[in-house]
Amino acid sequence: MGVPGRQGAQRTDEQLSDIRQRQLSQVLYWRFFVNLSLMLVDAAMFIIAGATVINLYRRQPMPLYADRFGGFEFDLSLFLALGALIFVLCLHAVGVYHRHVMGDGYQLNSLLFVGTVQTWGVLCAVGFVFDLNMYFSTLCLIAAAAGVLTLIERVIMRRVITATREKGGYAYGTVIVGSPEGIGRTLRFLARRDQLNYRPVAVCPIRMDEESGLVVPDTDAEALNRAMLGSWGHRLPVIEYDDHTLAERIIDMNAQTVMVADVFRRYSDNYNIFSVRMETLGLEIAMVASAGDTANHEIQVRSIQGTTIITQRLAQYSPASRIIKRVFDLVVSSIAIVLSLIITLPVAIAIKVTDGGPVFYKQKRIGLRGKPFEMLKFRSMVVNADALKAKLAAETGQTDRFIFKMKNDPRITKVGHFIRRFSIDELPQFINVWLGEMSVVGPRPPLPEEYARYNRLYATRMLVKPGITGPWQVSGRSDLSAEESEALDVAYVQNWSILGDVVLLFRTVGAVLSHKGAY
Repeated sequence: MGVPGRQGAQRTDEQLSDIRQRQLSQVLYWRFFVNLSLMLVDAAMFIIAGATVINLYRRQPMPLYADRFGGFEFDLSLFLALGALIFVLCLHAVGVYHRHVMGDGYQLNSLLFVGTVQTWGVLCAVGFVFDLNMYFSTLCLIAAAAGVLTLIERVIMRRVITATREKGGYAYGTVIVGSPEGIGRTLRFLARRDQLNYRPVAVCPIRMDEESGLVVPDTDAEALNRAMLGSWGHRLPVIEYDDHTLAERIIDMNAQTVMVADVFRRYSDNYNIFSVRMETLGLEIAMVASAGDTANHEIQVRSIQGTTIITQRLAQYSPASRIIKRVFDLVVSSIAIVLSLIITLPVAIAIKVTDGGPVFYKQKRIGLRGKPFEMLKFRSMVVNADALKAKLAAETGQTDRFIFKMKNDPRITKVGHFIRRFSIDELPQFINVWLGEMSVVGPRPPLPEEYARYNRLYATRMLVKPGITGPWQVSGRSDLSAEESEALDVAYVQNWSILGDVVLLFRTVGAVLSHKGAY
């Protein structure tokens, strides 16, 4: 395990600047090449989609003709090329070509949808300006086909990008700075997130000196080795922390990113000085924020009579956004209640016939800001299920876990196994949504005893209405660890949006059909 030397401090500023420029040029080269390739392939998908729709959709009159500006024939090839350019520009505007997005399926698919809708809107505007004889249905079919083809193409490209990153390409060399424990956590996080383009090339162990309040090197080599081997599988080069030469030695490692694991506190003098030293040499600072981080706030900086005032807000909690979410809940729950009658009526009869017990199970749950309510479910367990829960929790070692789940739960009836597997038991909760006690999408409502044990951070999940489906249901469901499911719920409070809720609904359908983590 080598320790890079301090030769960076002996170089002149000009020499250091030249080295950094060469490194940045290499990064910009592969980023330009990858983005250009993706843009060309995306444009090709639009052209293929447009040509296919035009040739197969017989209702569309050809050739295209523009009635405005004196009237002229609008060449089909020109229209497709213009549409492809608009498609690529819209995808770029929504962030599809960002280096963190190109390898992330969930976020990429969401942005592809937004970019496709924007493209459709611009094409409609183009058709109106030129008064093209193109049917509205033709434009809709072209946009839909382009979106579907691009989605399939990106699945393939994402695998290529991920495979290349596993070999060290298309990635940012990263030095992780923090305590040995923090370095271990960060390495474990990066090992599970192959869609991120951070490639650890070295670590820098640090600790806080309680007497001076300054950051100093951490010399516990045994703890560091244990953290690296347990989280990454092998050791990484170690850089000794030093205020003045650390940035230069990170550049020697051909790194572009410094990832702060812990020890440094944002907005502190230690962190501000550290980040300035890194950023003035062109190094990027990255942090794995906690679920309760304020990163998604809208920040405004104002200078009033020589005093700087920083204000922040979460835009999704404006009155207009709340009204939109309530209307969304009413529309979705009303449709769901009506359409699900073909399923819910037979299920209700089957439950009643099985053991003669009640069809619905009413359970006291905690809702928005700690207000209790009765949540409805189709009864999937024996009548005395609650009495058996404490015993089973003790037997399975889940007495300290907020969300109680177990495979082969003996309390579940035969009908219950079927309706739980396909989440049919949750359908009556659309009545709770219609009544305003729940939302279609949000963290699941906890039991009172679970809510009583929440820590301050986890309790923030109750600042939104509980939902029928939520982030942890579509991210592994019961197969997630307690820590992972809790982090997803807390992060939802910071990140939710109507578009995000729609995406989570579609992902819920996939999770239900795959049965992943459902028990």
